[in-house]
Amino acid sequence: MLAFQVNDMTCGHCAGAITKAVKHLDQAAKVTIDLAQHLVTVEPTAADGEQIRDAIAGAGYTPEPVVRPVADPAGTATTRTCCGSCH
Repeated sequence: MLAFQVNDMTCGHCAGAITKAVKHLDQAAKVTIDLAQHLVTVEPTAADGEQIRDAIAGAGYTPEPVVRPVADPAGTATTRTCCGSCH
C-alpha cells in the first residue's frame, strides 16, 4: 500500500479529483481518502509509487510520500522511554 500526505487536499472536490486522477492511471486501484488527516492511501494494481505521485501532482496537488515504520514480527526491536542511563 502507498500513502501520501496531501496537505493542499481540503475538501470533497479535492478528494474526487485525486481519486479520478489515480483511477485514470490504474482503474482497479483502491483509493482511500482521509480528509481530516490529508492522507491518500492507494493499493495499486498496475502503477508504481512514482506514477501515482505524478498523477496526484498532475491533478494540481502536492503529494509527499509517507514512510511507515517496518513491523518487527520477531519482537527484536527495543524501545526506551529515556536515555537508558538510569536502568
